[in-house]
Amino acid sequence: MKFEGTSSYIATEDLKVAVNASVTLERPLLVKGEPGTGKTELALQVAQSLGARMIEWNIKSTTKAQQGLYEYDAVSRLRDSQLGEERVHDVKNYIKQGKLWEAFEADEKVVLLIDEIDKADIEFPNDLLQELDKMEFHVYETGETIKAKHRPIIIITSNNEKELPDAFLRRCFFHYIRFPDAETMREIIKVHHPDIKDILLTEALTQFYEIRDTQGLKKKPSTSEVIDWLKLLLAEDLSPEDLKRDGVNALPKLHGALLKNEQDVHLFERLAFMARAGR
Repeated sequence: MKFEGTSSYIATEDLKVAVNASVTLERPLLVKGEPGTGKTELALQVAQSLGARMIEWNIKSTTKAQQGLYEYDAVSRLRDSQLGEERVHDVKNYIKQGKLWEAFEADEKVVLLIDEIDKADIEFPNDLLQELDKMEFHVYETGETIKAKHRPIIIITSNNEKELPDAFLRRCFFHYIRFPDAETMREIIKVHHPDIKDILLTEALTQFYEIRDTQGLKKKPSTSEVIDWLKLLLAEDLSPEDLKRDGVNALPKLHGALLKNEQDVHLFERLAFMARAGR
């Protein structure tokens, strides 16, 4: 099994190496990078490329590691016992399988995405160490041990919101997705907008990277945002001339697709005011 990218996902050479190294070592691939650089999409594309099913576990601030294994609904069992329900005699009726259990019990090798692990409590990664290492866990309510039939390909994403424990990092193969340079970005956009004219794309990308390089910007626009922006430009049938900024109007056309908070909009409005004052 070797990942070579797909027709709908431009994977750099170092990213392909990282994915394949993770598969070979049978270690989770920990992927970091700016939001919107395709970390989550990577798992989907790896699954597609390898012909594997993908299981997605989206992590929230309230997610506990135990939920990835299973959850025992003691409240429902107590209620059913009070009502004299027959199903109460089998504890398995009250156990809900988690995403790790689903991946472990799959009859084929699957891709398991643990998305945005840094959103959870700091103990979350530590609580998964043994399960990810041994590929098994114990169900205390039934006394059974769930072992992986096939070791899943595990891809873990992080937006770097908090540091991950060293013990967890040691068990992963790490890759940081750098923000694409202009040439790679051009290839990515061509996948999504194959009919875009080069002259419009060149002007749009020039503006996009100028915006990203603006000092004082609170949130830099991402890959997904420039793709959305170009979709709007094409829908409005704007020409390269329509996009040109003269300093007096520093905000780019349809800037709501690129600038996502009022501080950054005000920054460009101040730049425009300074440009007018300097005339």
